[in-house]
This record gives sequence, structure tokens and C-alpha cells, in this order.
Amino acid sequence: MTGGIGVIGGGAWGCALAQIAAGGPVRLWARDAATVATIRATGSAPRLPGIALSPRIVATADLNDLDDCDLLLVVVPAAATASILAGLANQRPRPLILCAKGFGPGGEALADVAAAALPGWSVALLSGPTFATEVAAGLPAAATLACADGALAEALAARLSGRAFRLYATTDVIGVGLGGAVKNVLAIACGVVAGRGLGDNARAATVTRGFAEMRRYGRALGAAEATLGGLSGLGDLVLTCGGPASRNFAFGAALGAGVSRPTTAFVIPANAGTHLRMHQVMGPRVRGDDTVDVTVEGALAAPILAAAAAARDIDLPIATAVADLIAGRVTVDAAIERLLARPLRSEQA
Repeated sequence: MTGGIGVIGGGAWGCALAQIAAGGPVRLWARDAATVATIRATGSAPRLPGIALSPRIVATADLNDLDDCDLLLVVVPAAATASILAGLANQRPRPLILCAKGFGPGGEALADVAAAALPGWSVALLSGPTFATEVAAGLPAAATLACADGALAEALAARLSGRAFRLYATTDVIGVGLGGAVKNVLAIACGVVAGRGLGDNARAATVTRGFAEMRRYGRALGAAEATLGGLSGLGDLVLTCGGPASRNFAFGAALGAGVSRPTTAFVIPANAGTHLRMHQVMGPRVRGDDTVDVTVEGALAAPILAAAAAARDIDLPIATAVADLIAGRVTVDAAIERLLARPLRSEQA
């Protein structure tokens, strides 16, 4: 693979990965024409204030401009992945890396969505404990790259790795996809704990018992234990549950603090850094002032995960509580009481 890399998605993570890939030519597609214009005019991305992008990155609003790239990274929210993949159906098959963390529109794994939409393409996943601003700034980070073809997984990991960004290859596509989706739901739970002022002990217990739920669900779907205990599982869980730099955690903190059934998108100041302000909005959009709207992946994944677990008779009490909170079926205090009232059991059960 010697041609350029195409990155689909002009948000913070898409621009950060474009920066990582910019050892060679990169074409960066963004849906929003204003984002493309800003990158072309200033050499910086609206979602990454203060970070200069590599001059090798060429921004475009036309997906067809990526047709001659020999590797594509799809870096859009999980809910938008299917529509983006449909837009690639007329292009030639080549390796494609999915970088979202969530489920397809019917609860499918994103890798399965891609395989159905783009037969003949080689599909991989990239996931792990990575805040976009830190990666774009060149701070050390590590993640996992999964592909059913082990040799291709290693080749892709080597191609995208750099001095400060390390990718570890695996063939466990199920485990990597599952870990990224489930940890977002658990981060909301940890945010609720923080927003309700329940203390660090409760947050540590939520992370640990949440990880038990991730492993329980993963075993049922055929994920490898080592994957769930690695960067794309436990590693990402620890990062995302660590504080308000995570949008899922911030969303949960708003729930815990008493915001009534917030929507699945919220507004943050563009220069807010780790201090996210919560507001109710009608849906994701870019605003004309100093704020941007971001999608809360865990809020979209929670009802899908809870329903899938119930259909398989898999006990996921924390994830189910998050889904019920978001739907307004229980209050925060009732959800906490329900969890605390569960029968005692073996920790290994």
C-alpha cells in the first residue's frame, strides 16, 4: 500500500487521525463546507483549536476525491456510518478502517454493517483510549487495530503507527468493536455517580462492575478475554470514565446533577478543553458562535445494548439502568436504589 490515505470525517478525531496519517499525502473529507474552508484557509481544524494541521492534509467536501486513496478511515459517529458507507458503494474495493464506537441502526456490529454495505472490501476497526486533542498534539497514545486478516491487521497497524502513536494488531474484530461500544454506556454511569456526588469509591465500583458486564456480554458474543482486558476494552473504559473530558461522562454527570432527560447531543464551548457545559439541544449541528454540538455515542448505544442483552438473557444491570435513565423510565435515585438492592453474589459470577 503506497498511495494516499483518505479520512472521512472532519471532527476532532477525524482531524487527529489525519494528522497521524500525514507522513504521506492525506485527503480529509468533511460534510460541512465551512470546516473544509477553515482547514484550507488556516491550516487548522475547528474542533482542534491551537493545533496546526500538516500541510500534507488536503480538505475536501467531495467523497469522490478520495477514490484514488488506497486506504480509507471512516471517522464519523456510529449512527452516520451506514449512510457514509452507502456513499462509497460505487468506488473500488480497498482496505477500510472504521473508527467509530457504537452499533449499527439495527444493533449490528459496525464491522457487519460495513461488510454488508461494501462486499469485497477489507474491513478493520481502530479503537482504544484516545482523546483526539492529545493525539493531534503528538502526546503518547496507544490503541488497537483489528482485522480478520491477521497479516493485513499488522500491515495497517504499522502504516498508521508513529513515534508517539502505537497500534497493536489483533484479529478479534468482535472484541474490539464490542469494547468501544459498551464502554461509552458505562462512562455515562460513571458520570451519573459523579454528578450525584456519590464519591470516588462508588465510581471505582462502577468501573469495576461495569467491566464485569463488558466481559459477560463479550463472552456471550465470542470476544476474546484478552481483547476486553486490553486497550480497546479496559483501557478505553478507564479513560472514558475518568472525568468530564469524555462527552459520555459529561452527559452522565448532567443526568446525575438533575438535568431531566437530556438529548443525545449537547453543546460545548469550542475552547472548553476538559470543562464541558451541558445544555439541551434539538440535535447535532455546528453553531455559528463559539460552540459546537457533539453526539453522545453512549446515549445512542445504551438502549440497543440493553435490548440485545435482554434478548440473550445476559445480565447487564448497569447498562440497563443507563438505558432506563435516558428513556425516563426511572429516576436517578430509583436507578441507584435498584442497583444497590440487587442480591449479593460471587464476584466471579
